[in-house]
Amino acid sequence: MAKAAKLGNKTEKMSDKGLPIDIGISDKDRSVVAAELSKMLADSYTLYLMTHNFHWNVTGPLFNTLHTMFMTQYTEEWQALDAIAERIRALGHYAPGTYAQYAELSSISEPSTVPSAEEMIHLLVRGNEAVAKTARAAFKKADGVDDQPTADLLTQRLDIHEKNAWMLRSLLQ
Repeated sequence: MAKAAKLGNKTEKMSDKGLPIDIGISDKDRSVVAAELSKMLADSYTLYLMTHNFHWNVTGPLFNTLHTMFMTQYTEEWQALDAIAERIRALGHYAPGTYAQYAELSSISEPSTVPSAEEMIHLLVRGNEAVAKTARAAFKKADGVDDQPTADLLTQRLDIHEKNAWMLRSLLQ
């Protein structure tokens, strides 16, 4: 028997050939949490890509400061992507992993040109805030179904993104 996993507006089949998942969270609740985590993964990947892009392309008097800060942030973000995707898998669903899926699921808009250093900071503040909002919404779902591992992961991500937004915002004052 096959089970459907929702990735954005597309459905992918998952095989039930292995043992059923019995972790104390219903199939329906795991599906809801996995869908929220998929949005979190899409926002996180989009922010990672934007931050890495800005690391490569930043110019101006703050070059060294921003180049280094962006590298620190995108490196941390890259490592977090795996934890988010693996939590989706632990809940019994496939993690989104294509640009098309991320574009469909993400709440973050990417710039079409290389912005100024100051605009990069603004965009990254907004991007980190968007990820924090997505994490907060996912946390409510995870907490509501007593999914402590997901709630813990999201709490950690909230802390990182709120701190990153604060640090970036401080550069503009």
